[in-house]
Order: sequence, then structure tokens, then C-alpha cells
Amino acid sequence: MPSNRDPLLSAQAYQCIKTAVVTCELDPGQHIVQADLAQRFQLGITPIREALRQLAQEGFVQPVPRLGYIVAPITAQDVLEIYEMRLILESAAVRLAALRAAPAALDEISQSAHFTYTFKDRQSYSDFLQRNAEFHHAIAAAAGNLRLAEQVGRTLDALNRVFHLGLDLRDSAEEMRSDHIALAQALLQRDADQAVRHIQSEIERSQVRVLEALRRGPTAALIANHHLLSPHA
Repeated sequence: MPSNRDPLLSAQAYQCIKTAVVTCELDPGQHIVQADLAQRFQLGITPIREALRQLAQEGFVQPVPRLGYIVAPITAQDVLEIYEMRLILESAAVRLAALRAAPAALDEISQSAHFTYTFKDRQSYSDFLQRNAEFHHAIAAAAGNLRLAEQVGRTLDALNRVFHLGLDLRDSAEEMRSDHIALAQALLQRDADQAVRHIQSEIERSQVRVLEALRRGPTAALIANHHLLSPHA
């Protein structure tokens, strides 16, 4: 019997569902109805099912016996682990990029470092998050280690879920823009130690901002869906 599996449709389903999870269009903890996703994205059940299997392996969704899948919840422990992973992975990526990246790649990274956002403007902030992820992933790609770049990308996707929750974060647009410019300059100068200091400082200050926002209280999305932001949730 011929298979109705189409790798292109599965890849399309994967990207559509992943984007919905990362941007919190599908809320953390939400039950996933496969038929609803198939209708929403105009795809068959088979590619939806295959995409969910892959997303489960990557930790974006979780299988639940007799229920199917839910969107992976987000806990305070998740946030701490994501930032810990960023420190480990991006410190290594930045050092390797400073040492071995092609000059053209570093020039492109430098030219892309000047982006910012308008505070309290949701679309501007969403665009910023996308460009921020692309900036950091470009550095990881320039390091010349595909496996490292892949792990950095997954970690950034996990972090973007946190940012899309609607946390009450203070305005850090200019601070982050300055961080990116300084990091790009250190890379252009092939100063690996300075570049690592810049990325570690940026990550640590970002973690402080997020944890401060969490201490001010859970977001409306979390309250509405009864998700607990505690280390053991």
C-alpha cells in the first residue's frame, strides 16, 4: 500500500505548529486538538501527527496518555535552565566565532546589530524578538559547528516562548542595542575574551530582567490557564 506521508507537508506542519508554540498562540499547557490544527493550517492529520512527534522530541509539546499532546508548560525552573544553557552554549559559540568566522560573516553580524524596538508596541517587540534570535543564531552559525548552532537555535526558541508570554518587562531597548553593537565590535576585532564577556553580561542581565518580571506576578496568560510559575510546577 502506498504511503501518504509527504516530507514537505510534515516540514510545513512542523514549522506552523512550532511558530504557534513559540509565539504563545498556543498557550503553555494547552491541550492540542490535532483536527483543529489540521483545519487551521489546511493540512492533513498525518503531517500534523508527524510534526507533533518531532516537537515532542524537542520539548515543545508533551504526550499525555489518553489525551494526545499538550503544549509544554513553562515553569520558573525552565527559565533558569534556559539561561544556564544560553551561558554555556553561547559563550562557546561566541569564542569560536571570534576565532574562526569568515570576515564576511562578521561584517554581516556587525551590520545587523543596530536593531531595536518601541516600548509597549507589541508588533515592534515581536519583530525585535525575531531579529534578536536571528542575530544570536548568526553568531552561532559563524562558529562553524552545526550541532552547536542547532542547540543555540533551540534554546533561543525556548526563551522566545518566555518573552511572548507578555511579562511586565522594563524597557531595555537601548541597553540591548548597545550590547549587540559591543559584541559585534569585539567579534570584528577577533577579541574572543572580550566577546565572551559581552555575551555573558548580556545573558545575565536578561535573566535578571525576566526573573524580576516573574517576581512581580504571573502573566495574565498563565493565570487564565492555571499554569504555575514555580520551580517544581
